[in-house]
Amino acid sequence: MTANANLASRLESLLDPSQVISDPAVCAEYSVDEIQPAAVARPASAEEAAEIARFAALEKVALIPCGNRTKLAIGMPPARYDIALDMTGLNQIVHYDPGDLTLSVDAGTNFNEFAVPLYNQKQFLPLSVPFYFESTIGGIIASGVDSGLRHSYGTARDFLIGAEFIDGTGKLCKSGGRVVKNVTGYDLHKLLIGSLGTLAVITRLNFRTFPAAPSSRGFIASFRTAEDALVLQKMIADSPLSPASIELLSPQLMQQFLDAEKNSTEPPAAPLAGKVSANFWHLCLSVEGTPEVCERCARDLTRLVHQPSAKNPQFTELSENEAADFWHYIGQAVPLLLEASPAAAIFKIVQLPARLGPLFTRLSDLAEQAALPHSLMARACGVVYFALLPAADDADSIRRLIEAASAIFQICVREGASSTIPWCPVALKRAITIWGPALPDANLMRRLKSAFDPQNIFAPGRSHGSI
Repeated sequence: MTANANLASRLESLLDPSQVISDPAVCAEYSVDEIQPAAVARPASAEEAAEIARFAALEKVALIPCGNRTKLAIGMPPARYDIALDMTGLNQIVHYDPGDLTLSVDAGTNFNEFAVPLYNQKQFLPLSVPFYFESTIGGIIASGVDSGLRHSYGTARDFLIGAEFIDGTGKLCKSGGRVVKNVTGYDLHKLLIGSLGTLAVITRLNFRTFPAAPSSRGFIASFRTAEDALVLQKMIADSPLSPASIELLSPQLMQQFLDAEKNSTEPPAAPLAGKVSANFWHLCLSVEGTPEVCERCARDLTRLVHQPSAKNPQFTELSENEAADFWHYIGQAVPLLLEASPAAAIFKIVQLPARLGPLFTRLSDLAEQAALPHSLMARACGVVYFALLPAADDADSIRRLIEAASAIFQICVREGASSTIPWCPVALKRAITIWGPALPDANLMRRLKSAFDPQNIFAPGRSHGSI
């Protein structure tokens, strides 16, 4: 009996044989950075998942929890990977109280499955992250990817109010609760955000939901330079206006949107072509509220952009339908960029908003020196997504990516910014760490990992500091 078959047979003693798969073709679908598990286990309950975790701890085999696998590319290659723990069998809406604005869902629930009942109650969760339409809620939280709505609603840590999870000993644990005003204990559940499955196996998540705005509008201010766009961004920040989101798009990224629209098999309901140009930097704002509030915001913003200090942009107002289509492109910019290049490397850089101008210049200059096409999207809070997009996935392109990535990390250190590479080719990960320079709290993170996962069985090596 092969080692793979032996592992699968032992897992079958814990689960129904139909819940364990050792077929290499299926296991290949769960590969992480070209490393394939020996078996796939599909628990149907938290108790079954805990049994597998206890088995892994006893046998000292490594497992990686996953859902629909849309974000398994985030992180370093695992040091060990024996079992893929497919959590999509845990897929129930456990509790939803529209009156209390609280929602409890199993980790394997697809985002769209609970978005519909929320929509029917005129509520929503502001988690329209990349790939959200096919992501599980556990994967969204474990990956820690943000959405453009963080400008007004915050990130998941602002509305994740509780979680249930399995630690590295196979124990079922709880943190937080189902009520918004919960002051009991520590917010341990917030440590799971962005942990990539290295601390625990998430089984259930509790959220505070939000009322959906009755109306929304979108606006685009187009400038010749990023510096001029940042001037208006600061003017808006200093004004009484409270946009739902503010995104700055480079000309290259807008060209990606126009190309995607042109190549789409379904004609868009509200085409971008003819409304925006790929020759400009675009400051994109959305506002929400009653129709009267949106109309007042439109008047105030129009007055603001026509002030002499606003650098005289081209100003475009979008209808509600046009804005919905456009912000879908913005929310799914990462998938578009990954499709645009066979070796795309997308950096996430966090910098103070007042220091974004010089950073943009240095990043653009570096990409041009490396002869690498590039695109950029920046949120008003200072989160920047910068993509290097080689035309080919060959040795020369990877070499230039490695050199450029090292230089970007150095630039960010000098500028006082933090930087990581959430999405990039495996060859780049083999040459450098995608997490950038070592963090000063690396020892604390290792102690935290040891407390949650003493046997180091959960996704070893994937997170910061080879945790």
